[in-house]
Amino acid sequence: MHFQEWLWSLRSSAGLKGSELEDLWSLLPSLPLSSSFSLSPSSVLGLGALASITAYWLVTRPRPMRPPCDLKAQSVAVNVSEARRSAILKDDTLLEFYYDDTRTAYDMFQRGLMISGSGPCLGFRKPGQPYEWISYTEVAEQAQVLGSGLLAKGCQPNPEQFVGIYAQNRPEWIISELACYTYSMAVVPLYDTLGLEAMVHILNLAEISVVICDREEKAASLLENKEKGTTPKLSCLVLFNDFSQAFVERAKSCEVEVLKLEQLMPPQPQDLAVVCFTSGTTGTGSFEIQQDDVSISYLPLAHMFERMIQVSMFCYGARVGFYQGDISLLMDDIKTLKPTFFPVVPRLLNRIYDKILGSVTSPFRRALLNYAVKRKQAELSSGVVRNNSLWDKLVFNKIQESLGGNLRFALTASAPISPAVLSFLRATLGCLIFEGYGQTECTAGCTFSMPGDCSTGHVGAPLPCAMVKVVDIPEMNYYAKNGEGEICIRGPSVFRGYLRDPEKTAEALDSDGWLHSGDVGQWLQNGTLRIIDRKKHIFKLAQGEYIAPEKIENVYMRCVPVLQVFVHGDSLQSYLIGIVVPDPEVFVDWAKDRGFVGSYEELCQNPDVKKAVLEDMSAVGREARLNSFEQVKDLYLHPEMFSVANGLLTPTLKSRRADIRRHFQEQISSMYSKKAN
Repeated sequence: MHFQEWLWSLRSSAGLKGSELEDLWSLLPSLPLSSSFSLSPSSVLGLGALASITAYWLVTRPRPMRPPCDLKAQSVAVNVSEARRSAILKDDTLLEFYYDDTRTAYDMFQRGLMISGSGPCLGFRKPGQPYEWISYTEVAEQAQVLGSGLLAKGCQPNPEQFVGIYAQNRPEWIISELACYTYSMAVVPLYDTLGLEAMVHILNLAEISVVICDREEKAASLLENKEKGTTPKLSCLVLFNDFSQAFVERAKSCEVEVLKLEQLMPPQPQDLAVVCFTSGTTGTGSFEIQQDDVSISYLPLAHMFERMIQVSMFCYGARVGFYQGDISLLMDDIKTLKPTFFPVVPRLLNRIYDKILGSVTSPFRRALLNYAVKRKQAELSSGVVRNNSLWDKLVFNKIQESLGGNLRFALTASAPISPAVLSFLRATLGCLIFEGYGQTECTAGCTFSMPGDCSTGHVGAPLPCAMVKVVDIPEMNYYAKNGEGEICIRGPSVFRGYLRDPEKTAEALDSDGWLHSGDVGQWLQNGTLRIIDRKKHIFKLAQGEYIAPEKIENVYMRCVPVLQVFVHGDSLQSYLIGIVVPDPEVFVDWAKDRGFVGSYEELCQNPDVKKAVLEDMSAVGREARLNSFEQVKDLYLHPEMFSVANGLLTPTLKSRRADIRRHFQEQISSMYSKKAN
């Protein structure tokens, strides 16, 4: 065979692109490629070596990921109010169940039980110690028996029976949850961050009589409300850990029974219920979800993703382990965890990004890092995702090992992430990093970035279970005809309504079942959605410019020294000011790098430090293309975090804007009067 014919046959059989063939030609020595030519023995050996190298390269070259749809058209328009749906779907019928026989959280666990049987299900570990595992079979047996124990204490096997769980994540939490699912009871998760007022509201709204706790201290806080007469329905507390006899006597005096978890687990099997749903509450934002026989519990967004991930993993017989140590030491201990999946909030990714850049001090190493990132990003743009390239071994190995070295994919949600940070970490971590968008009212997620799509600056296309549209906001000059407006969601994942609150339900859900998110989105040409603004809490400045403070706050949150920020303005003023809580973990070192020395509180009072923070925020704002009128012109550094306890955050960790304004009225007035003078 002529050499040219052999090479072209090699191209067709290996699927080589034109550019790849040109690369191969460049490796060849200058040879006369006429229709007939003779080769010396040394040339034959050279070609043999070349053929071997070529064959090795063809076998080992990285293969691009095949995306599930055309990445240039990730969503499709449907004939319903200008909505769009996932291009993965064959038609306009939304996905309700991934498996037809798995329609509830109870079914998910039963499917995992069928797959795994005696395989590990729930595990726990302490720092530096191996996991101890409980099998699927053991978990199922314990959940069934615990459920029957709850029935014996007066709980009814129906969806109107609410059982509270007030504990940190641990195997007993999941077993208690599954016990409720087994007998169609509804779970109400309770958290320390809710605060006393919200906790009382929840217990009374859901008429909760039984609460399962982990420690006596938490149970005592509930008992205190009972003693005050604010939670009259509470009648039974079940604890994971040991408790004192004095606590039992105290509870008995206000007609509350205290039991150890094991006391509710008599060996009497009961028939299993197949249909179950859960509900949960967050104080004044309580709601219940039920769509046919599909049901999901409502938690604050971070908890919602966490709980959904755990339950969905059971569907595949996976094992879920709980870390039982100081959470501040978790990142130091994560090397031994070797996670394959990493659900993470953007702020932690920002810290990882800052730590990587901060560790590279020499100009040569910085140049090498930048070049390696560009080479990996070039691979990503062609669909290749890997952690075994030359650059991974030479440059990124230590970065990947800091997260265990076994990471396959990560998920970020709950807040915007900088495109630069996302692109950088996709290259350095050598794994898939997805970005999602949603809210608790649509079961956490409604859009999700597509596998194989390495572009940034958007939150992906609609999930197969949701239709998404944008509607006009005339007062903000956003119109659906331009592909911009308030994001609305409809589908089986959207909630049915707020628990016993029809007025708020009507505000969130319109008559056609569309959930109005309050966020402003923009459709991109490739069918993905970009979050560009926020409809709620908008106000005008004196010159008539509309301001969406939450959008600006999300930009400023990218600043290294900023932990929390509140942007304020009103129609009598022409500029914005801000209240900033510096991040106590990085603020002192950040200030020291700029020549400022002092304690956290002292630095907050230093006007030069305030000026440095303001300059940093302004730089980030310019990078995010904030308009001049959207940049804060002055700020106050506050040394105490906004929290539920001090009344400045809601139970879902959103800012109580009116309360923050009142709390800092003196500082706000001072900043405006100072500027006026």
